[in-house]
Amino acid sequence: MNYKEQSHIVQTYKRYDLVLEKGEGVYLYDDKGDKFLDFSSGIGVCALGYKHEEFNTALKAQIDKLLHTSNLYYNENIAEAALNLSKASGLSRVFFTNSGTEAIEGAMKAARKYALNKDIKGGHFIAMKHSFHGRTLGALSLTHTLKYRKPFKPLINGVKFAQFNDIDSVKKLISEKTCAIVLESVQGEGGINPAKAEFYKALRKLCDEKDILLIADEIQSGMGRTGKFFAYQNFGITPDIIACAKALGCGVSVGAFLLSEKVAKLSLEAGDHGTTYGGNPFACAAVNAVFKIFKDQKILENITKLSPYFEKSLDELVNEFKFIKKRSGLGFMQGLSVEKSIKASEIIAKARKNGLLILPCGANDLRFLPPFIIKKEHIDEMKEKLKRALKEF
Repeated sequence: MNYKEQSHIVQTYKRYDLVLEKGEGVYLYDDKGDKFLDFSSGIGVCALGYKHEEFNTALKAQIDKLLHTSNLYYNENIAEAALNLSKASGLSRVFFTNSGTEAIEGAMKAARKYALNKDIKGGHFIAMKHSFHGRTLGALSLTHTLKYRKPFKPLINGVKFAQFNDIDSVKKLISEKTCAIVLESVQGEGGINPAKAEFYKALRKLCDEKDILLIADEIQSGMGRTGKFFAYQNFGITPDIIACAKALGCGVSVGAFLLSEKVAKLSLEAGDHGTTYGGNPFACAAVNAVFKIFKDQKILENITKLSPYFEKSLDELVNEFKFIKKRSGLGFMQGLSVEKSIKASEIIAKARKNGLLILPCGANDLRFLPPFIIKKEHIDEMKEKLKRALKEF
């Protein structure tokens, strides 16, 4: 372990005792040459795995052409990337950011500007319990978990938290100051918990009736993770604003928020928002490469085809080990809840020793976010490695 770097890094992460050096396909290798099956994909980022030839070739070509110009000028890549996202999402306008939390910040600003132009005084938000939207002050204000919020109060006021998948709890919080309702289509950090179709549809109906904007956080669940480009597409609705990132760049730092035409016309205009790096030629080359590879290699079809087998494999572990309480999730975004007598972090450590990388989430859950290029054999390998780890408890 190279501890030298620790003396100059702000200690906001408790890193595992592991130095990752390279990757290939769905595997990562440490500095000792040990091999790990990766079912974490950089917390949902590396959807195409590692050393993907077509993706890397596109990035190398762009490096030799142009990295950055600023948003004072046009570039071809941003136009193509915006068109790709618009077609995939059903929303017409795109603003590129550097990260998911920046996308949430932009979404909040757009919602408040829309409310101002509609003479909705207050610009208040309704978010969900057990939500997680990021770590900047605006995103933290929408994040329910107290441990993330408490050290940084006071946060943005006017945020109330409803019960996820309970439309009546949302209705009770609405006032004349409410400008938007914000939710993750599949809750991630707070525990893998998909929205119910009837809840999402009821939210859409409620927002239409009250002229309230519906904001979908698709940072983790979007860009194919559930078998659709965006998870809300599983529920038959379209939000007014979307935030996305992670698999959008498959390792290159890029996010975006998207606006419907209705919102775009009555919200952000010249001078209202900006970014130095967002939408630069390199980041947008990555986005365009991702969309091309998804199409050429039928990535979404692979997720749809393998998801039932993935779920079945995890369900079999639930049935075999009594301290695993349940499985929940959608597509390639799955979680296992562990009873409190056993720490999920200890299971993750045992899995790592068996050559498997998975993630924590929620109160005491295991999170699985594999690359989209996995095959059936990789699911079998994951199950066998995790099973060996679980047998130690």
